[in-house]
Amino acid sequence: MRGRHRTGAGTAEVSMTPMLDVVFILLIFFMVTSTFTREKAIRLEPPATGTGPSSGKAMLIRIGDDSTIRVNGRMTDIGAVRAAIERVKAETPDIQVAIEAAPKAKTGVVTLVRDAAYEAGYTEGVSLALAREAL
Repeated sequence: MRGRHRTGAGTAEVSMTPMLDVVFILLIFFMVTSTFTREKAIRLEPPATGTGPSSGKAMLIRIGDDSTIRVNGRMTDIGAVRAAIERVKAETPDIQVAIEAAPKAKTGVVTLVRDAAYEAGYTEGVSLALAREAL
């Protein structure tokens, strides 16, 4: 058996190129087919710094842990918040709105009160604060 001479076991090599191609094709597929949603956020204005024509007067709206709403100390329900804000605005036209929410107040109630202030004619001057303790 002179003609048959083995030089050793052959090494098997795996080409990584086809696997990388598949990975890039999958990446492109998922990028093209994915949808991106635009999240909506609550628009909040920072508190006034005192450099404008602000008179320093603010109507205080407090939202308690149990969703009770008080406009300048007077208890009101969510349906009458806008009317209460408009009443106070009619008495003092240059007043701003300060919403103070309790730590466990429901976000939906806070949003409804903020929207009521915007519907009452306040495009700016609405500030939101979190109370340190339960109201």
